[in-house]
Amino acid sequence: MIAKCGKFERLAYPGLLIIPVPCICSRVGNVSTRLQETIVRCETKTKDNVFISMECSVQYEVLRDRIYEAFYKLQDPYVQLSAYVFDVVRAAVLLQIILSFVEFKLLTVH
Repeated sequence: MIAKCGKFERLAYPGLLIIPVPCICSRVGNVSTRLQETIVRCETKTKDNVFISMECSVQYEVLRDRIYEAFYKLQDPYVQLSAYVFDVVRAAVLLQIILSFVEFKLLTVH
């Protein structure tokens, strides 16, 4: 991310970076476009009032045409992603009973 006088100017891709006027143009940060993974731990209650603890592994990547939004519009991507995943998991688990999770676990192990 290259800024000119504090305003976004252009994206700088990997490789040699030449800044024409170093005191006016500056590199303000970087955004990884690689595939990343984060683990979200959720504790929630099922339909039959049993509390379960789950770990959800989420893989994500920044799209090349949305780098500007990823850098300037997201304050803390990990916290925002974790909150979204937690809400989705909590809503989905609330509708299930504990036996369905046990059956699912037994089916996936074998």
